[in-house]
Amino acid sequence: MSKRVPIVCHGHTRPIVEINYSQNTPEGYFLASASKDGKPMLRHGENGDWYGTFEGHKGAVWACVLDTPALKCATGSADFTARIWDACGGSQLQEFQHNHIVRCVNFSFHGSNKLVTGGMEKIVRVYDLEKPDADPLKLPVAQAGIRSVNFIQNDNLVICSYVDKPGIGVFDLRSQQLSQTIETTTSVTSIEVSFDQQHVTTAEGAYVRFFDVATLQQVKQHKVTTPAESASYCAAKRKFVAGGEDMWVHLYDYDTGQELECNKGHHGPVHTIRWAPTYDAYASGSEDGTIRIWFPDSSEAAAAP
Repeated sequence: MSKRVPIVCHGHTRPIVEINYSQNTPEGYFLASASKDGKPMLRHGENGDWYGTFEGHKGAVWACVLDTPALKCATGSADFTARIWDACGGSQLQEFQHNHIVRCVNFSFHGSNKLVTGGMEKIVRVYDLEKPDADPLKLPVAQAGIRSVNFIQNDNLVICSYVDKPGIGVFDLRSQQLSQTIETTTSVTSIEVSFDQQHVTTAEGAYVRFFDVATLQQVKQHKVTTPAESASYCAAKRKFVAGGEDMWVHLYDYDTGQELECNKGHHGPVHTIRWAPTYDAYASGSEDGTIRIWFPDSSEAAAAP
């Protein structure tokens, strides 16, 4: 059975720095993208068709993520704001001013009523979206800019990575303190929490690591064939994908670390990569300004649950 040709999604005019799929919903699933062109976009997750652009940011957009029901989109920008958008109509719902570049945003998993942000201000903030005028919870100041933030463990913990600084910080929202630091040998450029909130996958240069969310213990580590800026894990198929400076998209076997496929097509480094929630495709975003949706071997896709 022949492989499907990848879908190439045009529209952005500058490098793409983050893509995120939504959960699978009754209406299907969706793909949000952040770009240095300042125009975050929403697409149909399966075919990449453009739905709309969220207009309003006045600087590069570093982060773009959908909430659990895919009704709202959150973005973080170099214009010192994080914003919440109506994912259906495109209008801006809320805007949160910061004192420096906002590099990362994420919704709480349960209820989608909290927003966590981080960036070059070196502060992790947690907003209650049901009380938008209330001051956010500010967690202890970090020693470096915040590169990524994610809620885990019933939204009681926030894990974050730093800009050009090794380590993963774990903040407990109940004590409002840094509760744990996971050591790394280099800076962590990507943290993915799986759709079922069971797995954490990190890209750390030469290595991709996998952690159990419940214990935050490492369960596996693989040295990849080329340094990875972003990685994503598919537990259903026991495979993971990674991309980085070499401009190629690599598919690996989770158990052995063997490279299974090397997909060529991007004309710039791959900054971000994610599996679709159906696990029959994965998407990559590149310095070349395009998103590519790749399809693994069709016979494998048919066997996936």
